[in-house]
Amino acid sequence: MQKILICAAFAVFGSGMGLGHTAIPASAHETHADTTYLANEAILVAQGDTKVLFDPFFPSGFGTYQEVPDDMKTAIMAGTPPFDGIDAIFVSHVHPDHFSAPDTIAYMRAHRDVHLFISAQGVEMLREETTPDNAIFKRVQAFALEYGDTAKTITIGDITAEAVRIPHAGWPSRADVQNLVFRVTLGEGTTVMHMGDADVNDSHYKPHDSHWKARVTDHAFPPYWFFDSEEGNTILTTRINAKTATGIHVPIKVPAGLTNGPHDYFSKIGESRTITPAPKLAKDQPDE
Repeated sequence: MQKILICAAFAVFGSGMGLGHTAIPASAHETHADTTYLANEAILVAQGDTKVLFDPFFPSGFGTYQEVPDDMKTAIMAGTPPFDGIDAIFVSHVHPDHFSAPDTIAYMRAHRDVHLFISAQGVEMLREETTPDNAIFKRVQAFALEYGDTAKTITIGDITAEAVRIPHAGWPSRADVQNLVFRVTLGEGTTVMHMGDADVNDSHYKPHDSHWKARVTDHAFPPYWFFDSEEGNTILTTRINAKTATGIHVPIKVPAGLTNGPHDYFSKIGESRTITPAPKLAKDQPDE
């Protein structure tokens, strides 16, 4: 897929942006969705009036991965377009290049209609940062999944979120990390998959075969290392029932295998992809 840098939209942030970041504002009743790259594994997905963020708040890229620029983070926190009207935030796992509990709490306090989808591990980190009776927890949807558990589905408004716990890359050395692969369907029909830092080993995915087959994923966002092996590519093209994929978690110094290869990936902040949803069949229902 051709990589597109959309040059029109972050002007809505006003003169304070000044970094050339770009995005596509959503409009009602869209037949397609747009995904905008923020940094590392942080993306914005918008279709019509429904908008969701994945892994938007994190304190460090360790000097290896891109971080959300300060002006963009300010815009997210303020709810400045295109970050207005966010419906939900999804957190794949709690490593510091994916999650900041203080920032997430601050955002949830400021935006009282937003729901947070996160692992039980993430909920514990949030509770360590604030009082247990904080009102934000009424909008926190926790996924308490062990390795091998069947998929869990939570529907809130126009968003259906399904999650499977797939081990973090480096299995089994990081078995304690609750990495979630989210399959999220927006109200107007687009389904996306955010894979966090999932490990490349089909033995993790095969037991959930009925889950993958139950619904077509219009666009998957795997960590780029899936493109490095035949097994990873087979998982993407065959196992998880995804029409197409764009790699994320790409280092600042893009690996030569990506720049010289055939695979699509995000590496420029503000880059965007258009997602055209597949016709949904009756069988496209959560089932495992």
